[in-house]
Amino acid sequence: MESPQQQPAGKPGLATPATVPPSASRRIALLIVTYATFLVGAAITLIPFGKSFVPSRRAVAVGAPVDVDVGDLQPGELRIVQWRGKPVWIVRRSQAMIESLAEVTDLLADPDSRQSDQPDYASNPARARQSEWLVMLGLCTHLGCSPLYRPEVGAQDMGRDWKGGFFCPCHGSRFDLSGRVFKNMPAPTNMPVPEYVFLDAKTIRIGESTGAAA
Repeated sequence: MESPQQQPAGKPGLATPATVPPSASRRIALLIVTYATFLVGAAITLIPFGKSFVPSRRAVAVGAPVDVDVGDLQPGELRIVQWRGKPVWIVRRSQAMIESLAEVTDLLADPDSRQSDQPDYASNPARARQSEWLVMLGLCTHLGCSPLYRPEVGAQDMGRDWKGGFFCPCHGSRFDLSGRVFKNMPAPTNMPVPEYVFLDAKTIRIGESTGAAA
């Protein structure tokens, strides 16, 4: 019996990874490099688009609640803080200030704040959770100017009957110590009251209404 004919030396058999011709290896390597470069480039191109959907720290901070320490605020003093890019006024009213609110009721355009912007818990003469504390956006409702705090009673330029309050020098609108607008003024409504809550006896969180005792 004849033995199986041996494959002549030098003739290629079935190709294996070890026997791929050099030219084919170069083509495969070039394809791999080309695809890898494409994928890396595509990923780099998409990074800015991905970032555009992630809110910045500044954007988060602008809408976040703000905690204010009012423990050192004395009766009659005003503190101004920023929340969502707007000034928020915090006034610690004295007992005399609180009592004066009833004295100007007949002079006000909306004494019960029925047409004005405030949370339900601020729909009272003090427009507050606690009558001692006024928390209010410091913006005139006419053109968005920032009124002046004028707490002095009977100020010469404000008139003998002035019990203290806020005065907008832009167009002359006057507000009482609850931010309620007087009759026949350019401002159409009372000054807005934002959502807020007392976290404890000396800390007010602006921008939230729940999560702590009122």
